[in-house]
Amino acid sequence: MTNWKTWVGIGALMFLFGLLALGNAVVTSLAITVMLGSLFAIAGVAQLWAGFSGVLHDNRVFTLIWGLISLLIGVSFIANPLEGTVSLTMLVTGFLLASGVIRLLMAWRMRESRLFWALLLSGAVTVLLGGYILANFAAISLSLLGILFGIELLVDGAGLIGFGLFLRNHRL
Repeated sequence: MTNWKTWVGIGALMFLFGLLALGNAVVTSLAITVMLGSLFAIAGVAQLWAGFSGVLHDNRVFTLIWGLISLLIGVSFIANPLEGTVSLTMLVTGFLLASGVIRLLMAWRMRESRLFWALLLSGAVTVLLGGYILANFAAISLSLLGILFGIELLVDGAGLIGFGLFLRNHRL
C-alpha cells in the first residue's frame, strides 16, 4: 500500500474518529467496555469449547476455569457497562501507577546514565497522572477510557497523515 492518498485518507478518518471520541468520551468508554466484554465472552466460550473438546491433559481444569472466568467477565461487562467502565478505569490507573513506579526504580538504578533524567521524568509524570486520576476518580472514571482512546486516535491519525505526506514527497 504505497499510495500516499490511502494513508492520508486513513489518517484523516482516524483523526476524525478521535475528535468524535473526545466529543463524547463517556459513550466511547461505554462502547469500549461493551466491545471488550464481547471479546471476553467470545474468548471464554472458545476456551470452554477447547477445554471440553480437547484431549485429556493436566491443564484441562485450568483451561475450563479460565474459560469460565473470561465468559463471566464478558457477560458482566456487557450486562453492566457502567460498572465495567469503572473497573477498567481502576485497572488502567493501576497500570499507570505501577509502570510509573517501575520507571522511577529503573531510573534510580540508571542514575549514572545520561538517560537518567528522561526516565525519571517519564516515571514521575506517569505516577502524577495516576495520582491525579485517583484523586478525581469519581469525576473521571466514566470518561477516562474514551479520552485515552480519542487521544490515541488523534495521534495515530496525525502520524498516518504525516506518513502519507512523506510518501508523496519521496515517491516511495
